[in-house]
Amino acid sequence: MRSENRSILHLKGLRSPTARAVATVLAQARKGEGLTQRDLAKRVDRPHSVIGMIESEQRQVTVPEFIALAEAIGRDPVELFRAVMKRRDA
Repeated sequence: MRSENRSILHLKGLRSPTARAVATVLAQARKGEGLTQRDLAKRVDRPHSVIGMIESEQRQVTVPEFIALAEAIGRDPVELFRAVMKRRDA
């Protein structure tokens, strides 16, 4: 597959209802726990820009990252995943 086609597929993935739901649920959970993006970034040992990119739907999250972020926020990853599925299907 040509690289430009992969880029188009990647952009479509970032704009999918599931990707939007992941970004929204993680951001709401972080804010609900009173954490800034910088606070969360420190907890997962990543640059704060990564958290910003995830929450602004510019970067997708892998399953291990989702689990690490949920735990760093202080939330149950399964609970947050259920919230993602509800939001995606709403």
